Amino acid sequence: MDLNLRHTSPAFRTFCGDDALAALPRELARVGARRAVIVCGPSIVKHTDALSRVHDALGERLVGQFDGVAEHSPLPVVEQARQFLADLDAEAVIAVGGGSAVVTARAASILLAEQRDVRQLCTRRDADGKLISPRLSAPKLPQWVVPSTPTTAYAKAGSAVRDPDTGERLALYDPKTRAQGVLLDPAMALTAPPRLTWSAALNVFAMAVEGLQSRRIDPLADAQLAHALRTVIVWLPQLRTDPEAARPRLHLMLAALMSGQGSDHTGGGLAQALSHAVGPRSSAANGVVEALLLPHAMRFNADVIGHRLAMLADVLGLPDRSAAAVIAKIERLLEVFEVPARLRELDVSEKGLVEAADHALEDWAITSGPRLPSRIDVLALLTNAW
Repeated sequence: MDLNLRHTSPAFRTFCGDDALAALPRELARVGARRAVIVCGPSIVKHTDALSRVHDALGERLVGQFDGVAEHSPLPVVEQARQFLADLDAEAVIAVGGGSAVVTARAASILLAEQRDVRQLCTRRDADGKLISPRLSAPKLPQWVVPSTPTTAYAKAGSAVRDPDTGERLALYDPKTRAQGVLLDPAMALTAPPRLTWSAALNVFAMAVEGLQSRRIDPLADAQLAHALRTVIVWLPQLRTDPEAARPRLHLMLAALMSGQGSDHTGGGLAQALSHAVGPRSSAANGVVEALLLPHAMRFNADVIGHRLAMLADVLGLPDRSAAAVIAKIERLLEVFEVPARLRELDVSEKGLVEAADHALEDWAITSGPRLPSRIDVLALLTNAW
């Protein structure tokens, strides 16, 4: 079969190590930004020494700090961040923290620039029932990320916010909000509780595995995803044995970058879409839910991705390249990573499964998987995982 490929790598700069933050002034100068605003959560504010490193790097360019970020990027908080950016006449945004900080910064920048209601801007179904993302044409503030966790959100163009009143996940897509780069600082990496780094790394793992099952054949993306997968397998157990060391966390952050960039080309997957819907209805982070659901999604897709699972077997070093062997290996790794086996262990109710199924079917990620499920399929999968 001929290989037809279009692979575009957006401009992105990665800085890692003790002097990574020293690049911030140069990065801002490169785009002519003199008024930078930090977007972070209250947990980061408690780590004064680490946050001071960011403040010192920005110097007089820092004009304000929005520290109200909340888990799952609730819409009211994003609106507050948008107003904060407007009030301070921000010229650049520095997202400091985990995935919610990154998403809140991007989404607030979209709302600021577009000046329209979020429901006019988000992905929705057209008259034919197809999910579409409106073109968002207004220029956006340049972004950088100083992460505390290994989130795949670093280099993404999507920003999903949650409406707490309806439970809806409102997805915004704009390539102009992709970060200019990421600065991996050891001190900031050590601010996250080990359990939070663990759950974020599980998302990195699951996204890499799902990306390697994609129906889109892209060897360049596969290389990123494969190395991300190998990196998590090596370094996640070391997070448990040496929780106060920066090195495992930095390696997991690099894996997150590779998994996020690679999956940008291959698309999302079923476990990802389901975790977006189930996660807010559970007591666990989305990464834990996604990892738990991963083997179930793999079994659902197995009949149509046999050749991709064989390649995944090679990445995992398995002599048996059958679907059963690959899924069994993933399940063994999840046991090593101490991932719960059932959704009910995460306080997901049976009623919550029905709500989650309906919301998952509206998720963009579900459309890019190798096999499109029906509502009955989704309910059956969730019930089996429960």
